[in-house]
Amino acid sequence: MELSFYSNFANTLTAQEAQVNTLQQQIATGLKVQTPNQNPAAYQTAALGNDQISQLTNDNVTQATIQTQLGAANNAYSSATTLLDKVQSIVLQALNGSSNPQNLNALSTQVQSAMQQLVSVGNTVAPNGSYLFGGSRGALAPFQPDATGNIVYFGDAGQGQATIGQGETASTLVTGQVFTSALAGDGISTVAANSTNTGSGQMLQQGLVNASVANSFQQSTSPITVSFSVSGNTTTYTATQGGTTLSTGTLGSNGQTNVQLAGVVYEISGAPANGDSFTISPARPQSAFALLKQISTALSGAGTTPAQVAKTNQLLNQSLAGLAQYQQAVTTAQAQNGVTLQALANAAAGNTAQQTAVQTAVNNATAVDMPAAITALDQTMTALQAAMKTFGSAQSLSLFKYL
Repeated sequence: MELSFYSNFANTLTAQEAQVNTLQQQIATGLKVQTPNQNPAAYQTAALGNDQISQLTNDNVTQATIQTQLGAANNAYSSATTLLDKVQSIVLQALNGSSNPQNLNALSTQVQSAMQQLVSVGNTVAPNGSYLFGGSRGALAPFQPDATGNIVYFGDAGQGQATIGQGETASTLVTGQVFTSALAGDGISTVAANSTNTGSGQMLQQGLVNASVANSFQQSTSPITVSFSVSGNTTTYTATQGGTTLSTGTLGSNGQTNVQLAGVVYEISGAPANGDSFTISPARPQSAFALLKQISTALSGAGTTPAQVAKTNQLLNQSLAGLAQYQQAVTTAQAQNGVTLQALANAAAGNTAQQTAVQTAVNNATAVDMPAAITALDQTMTALQAAMKTFGSAQSLSLFKYL
């Protein structure tokens, strides 16, 4: 019986000590399930949940990186808009103000400065150390001068996508196409005054009337020539393309005449001289930098004769249409950038909410009920101490020694 008593007590003591160790470990780690054998279903729930939380955390890190990148792009777009608006103001000032060469030279210098600042904006370095507008070639400054001093784009149109949430991706790259994608003039045609013109006539696009015809002309390679003949007080025009006469007419006495050619209405104003002509060419790509350089050159080389003033104004007026294209392109890019930033913010909020829900499920499956565990530990230790005390008392009884 003595051996049986000792054996039962030892087993009880071992069980209680194991229970104390388990409770202490649970309290220390905050987990009631740490191995599969303790609770296979709960362990699997926690494992899957922790994997999901890890993925959501990675998605949030990606989101934060892209948000920082696109935030820098947003600032660059704002700077570009400011510069383009400034140049537009300068052009309008030149058109509406004095034709004094000294004043125009000063305006030319301002446009040149704006162009250099725009190059700096295009070469913005992103927070991650790459060039923001380089596309997939972020290690190379995207806008650099070539041998002739013209600014050339060395980036690409590379696209990159990253997961920002369940079933959601966002672009990780920004390209410099916003500074290079517009077409010269109004995007359909460019109108150039013949260098030998001696009159004060100008010819400017007024609006689209037939998109299909206009687009066909823009994609062609055959320009239209509008020439003028003056006889007494009568000025007539003839529009030809590839040797074919498209239109003829007489200019109105009010000094303004509208002519419809290749799906576009053109306004002829001023007083063209006999033999003057204009060439309407299909619009071709012109970077924002080339446009600003063109404006600066026109202002610095402006003359004072009526013919020279007309040629300068012809180019400046047409440049306003090119500026409008880039102003719209930057505004559109910034708006799209804003949509992506909002999507990132929404995805981040969704991921955080999902993390909270998954963490709650993991906790419910594996986390220890701390107050209950502490109470159980106190009770088990009290029972263990009581058992040891009782055993000690029983040992001291004389009768026990003889059982």
